[in-house]
Amino acid sequence: MALRTVIAEDEPLARQRLRRFIERDPRLELVGEAESGMAAVELIDRLAPDLVFLDVQMPECTGLEVLERAAHRPAPVFTTAYAEYALRAFEVEAYDYLVKPFGWTRFQAAVDRVARRLSASPSTPAPAPEPYLDRLFVRRRGEMVPVSMRDVHRVEGAGDYVTLCTDAGQVLADISLNELERRLDPACFRRVHRAHIVNLDHVSAIRPYDERRLSIRFADGSEVVASRAGSQTLREMVR
Repeated sequence: MALRTVIAEDEPLARQRLRRFIERDPRLELVGEAESGMAAVELIDRLAPDLVFLDVQMPECTGLEVLERAAHRPAPVFTTAYAEYALRAFEVEAYDYLVKPFGWTRFQAAVDRVARRLSASPSTPAPAPEPYLDRLFVRRRGEMVPVSMRDVHRVEGAGDYVTLCTDAGQVLADISLNELERRLDPACFRRVHRAHIVNLDHVSAIRPYDERRLSIRFADGSEVVASRAGSQTLREMVR
């Protein structure tokens, strides 16, 4: 069977070249394209591809951060104009590293390497997924108190901490936004900005903010402006 493949690349010409190479190789099937890091995370988790051609430097977050944030882990082949990122790429178990501009022969060599490694992987049962987080204990006046994630309207990131916004007020939790995002149910919680996760169950309205971005309004009157990639993710939910 053909390897289901995603392109994550912000440069139109580089994306076009990869698309042409993938369509030319019968071992591959192109199933999606993303133009930014956050869009790539959403696409990878939604489509669960076998292989991703991933640019190191993209808007919103880097290709390395895409792999850290995505729950699904495809075989990554990094593409970049900067050879100095190669060591870091292989530290995160990249299958190959293509330095732009690369041609058909180098592309085929990368696909050969991916195909060999995937075919050599032992067919062991996949580990059971970690259950989604339904409550989080936070410190309040010397005590540890639970906060139900169902009551959280939105989450704001601040370094190694997050602020949980609820009807009862705001509380600080000792967890990074990236780690919390990996443990939340994506059916309810969506990352709409580098620093914001929103609970879709508490959204009262979404309206245009400018030509590319959307503003998300909550029942308490607060609003969050989604990034361009986050706005595109919200638009894709409209049917």
